[in-house]
Amino acid sequence: MQHSDHAGAGSLELFDAQGRLAQWRFTLAHNPDAERLLALFEQAMAALQGHDKPLDEPPNPDDADLSATEEEAETADAPPSTLGLLRLWRFAKPYQGHLLLGFLLTLAATGASMVPPYLTMPLMDEVLVPFQNGKEIEPGIVPLYMAGLLGAALLAWALGWAKNYVLGLVSERIGADLRTTAYEHLMKLSLEYFGGRRTGDLLNRVGSETDNLCLFLSVHLLEFATDVLMIVMTAVILFSIDPMLAWVTLVPLPFIVWLIHVVRDKLRTGFEKVGRVWSELTNVLADTIPGIRVVKAFAQEQREAERFREANRQNLMVNDRINFVWALFSPTVTLLTEIGLLVVWAFGIYLVAQHQVTLGVLTAFLAYIGRFYTRLDSMSRIVAHVQRAAAGAKRIFEILDHVSSVPEAADPKSMPVVKGQIDIDNINFRYGNRAVVRGLSLNIAPGEMIGLVGQSGSGKTTLVNLLCRFYDVSDGAIRIDGVDIRELRLTDYRRHIGLVLQEPFLFFGTIADNIAYGLPQASREDIVAAARAAHAHEFIMRLPQGYDSLVGERGQGLSGGERQRISIARALLIDPRILILDEATSSVDSETEQEIQRALDNLVRGRTTIAIAHRLSTLQQADRLVVLERGRLVEQGSHADLMQRQGAYYRLYEAQARQHEADRVAMAVSLAPQEMR
Repeated sequence: MQHSDHAGAGSLELFDAQGRLAQWRFTLAHNPDAERLLALFEQAMAALQGHDKPLDEPPNPDDADLSATEEEAETADAPPSTLGLLRLWRFAKPYQGHLLLGFLLTLAATGASMVPPYLTMPLMDEVLVPFQNGKEIEPGIVPLYMAGLLGAALLAWALGWAKNYVLGLVSERIGADLRTTAYEHLMKLSLEYFGGRRTGDLLNRVGSETDNLCLFLSVHLLEFATDVLMIVMTAVILFSIDPMLAWVTLVPLPFIVWLIHVVRDKLRTGFEKVGRVWSELTNVLADTIPGIRVVKAFAQEQREAERFREANRQNLMVNDRINFVWALFSPTVTLLTEIGLLVVWAFGIYLVAQHQVTLGVLTAFLAYIGRFYTRLDSMSRIVAHVQRAAAGAKRIFEILDHVSSVPEAADPKSMPVVKGQIDIDNINFRYGNRAVVRGLSLNIAPGEMIGLVGQSGSGKTTLVNLLCRFYDVSDGAIRIDGVDIRELRLTDYRRHIGLVLQEPFLFFGTIADNIAYGLPQASREDIVAAARAAHAHEFIMRLPQGYDSLVGERGQGLSGGERQRISIARALLIDPRILILDEATSSVDSETEQEIQRALDNLVRGRTTIAIAHRLSTLQQADRLVVLERGRLVEQGSHADLMQRQGAYYRLYEAQARQHEADRVAMAVSLAPQEMR
């Protein structure tokens, strides 16, 4: 029994001594079942042949490891926990001194704000009520009370300003550290992580979610702490004034706590959905704005507008559900506090009528009660902000908790000088359930140029990605000058590799900045020299500001050939010992291809080079051609040797030649005058 998979489909074939007996084809969703069947078959055959060696247990697809995307999807389905906010302490810990100062200022500001109601008791009982009963007011006592009230207000204002300023500074720094940490962690993750994520979603997490957390830390959490302190201090004062009235004040509290418990879970899951639908909105923008030329070229403006409208409609639906819950919750809390205040009024009037409390005590009590219920109402509203922050923290920590599939070496080796010897030793690699590279071995000498050829999906680009260590091999090893690349520090290793892609990516900035991207400290002379070697100097000097000319996002404003020559200059500047050319001339016209080819001739000189090209004719100057088929190395040798063998390379070359001839004839027919057709 033989198993194979390729391009989204797999097959099992059953053979005997005379030939194939049967064949089954299936989609790769059933690949784990097929592998388990193959393992069971081999185990049964081994048993029939009397093998004593124990065989491995056949793989169970139910026990297969989930991919990174599936793992994150399962994590995303779990509701966010408020306890997740405690994980922010690792970002707050460096500022614990400032946080302590902020807490002390909060405590002092809250205490100062509690003074005015307390002064109203003697002002009422010793000044206003006696005056109303005909007693003269003592000289200087009223200004004394007024000065006390004004002083307490000014002190509360000053302490409140200092508290807000200190804690605002701390929260902004925590938010900035969180953004930086999330972005730096993203930069350390492998390409596998980004392959299954939307750009807009990552932008939303690093940008909007951290902003929401910063707002929570700087405003809402501060208000919550103030509310708690105010309620505790008020309760202490109320019980010291009149315990019976204080107990009456707490009548609405159990109902408010019950409401908070009921509403909390709905708000928490709702705010997480808000974050996800908002990411969908951002995804539409991240897709269409960079690709606006394609959108307009295919007249799909209306379709993209519909996509955005649908995403916006989903956003409205989720927010409407949350607003319905919150609209009912908030007025209910307000109603309960108003009822509590009414109960206190009624009971207080009764106590005054019974001469059990004075009017001043009731006035002060009502002032404190007003503050108590106001803060209780405000504290209940923090539920929404806490749940929003918990949802945001969960989405950010989903990034921070993700471990790169290409880890740094625990004890990295140093390799200051690289000769360029590459040894690929029996490597295997899979994308999910699909085997892409199988048992591939290849040795490349320093300074040798290798051409990788094969049909689409044969594993050429995957091999290049493994060599750059964008992914790690499943089995086997890749060695540079005898050292396994997994034992080297990633940044040090990749400095020795120059990469020229089919679609060169340029950043928004000047021409000089893009050329010097891999070596920011390069001098202008070195930049110009690299551009000359890449045959880019002439067109750069024709630009309005020369090397200081701005290129648009992704190199807008430059032709494909110009962008490619800038990317070649970028690779030349870092002077790599290993050079990888991935379809570097496939998307340009013949004249531009010749210009790029001359630049590449300068680039490959003296370097170990691996080149992938769709047009096989461009690889004939390679020292050796390596033919891949379904992730396996099937042939290698010079162009002449491979053509003489009439194997896989010969078939590829002949197929391209026939296609080229057919295209040439079709072009000639289309250009011929009508009467000659």
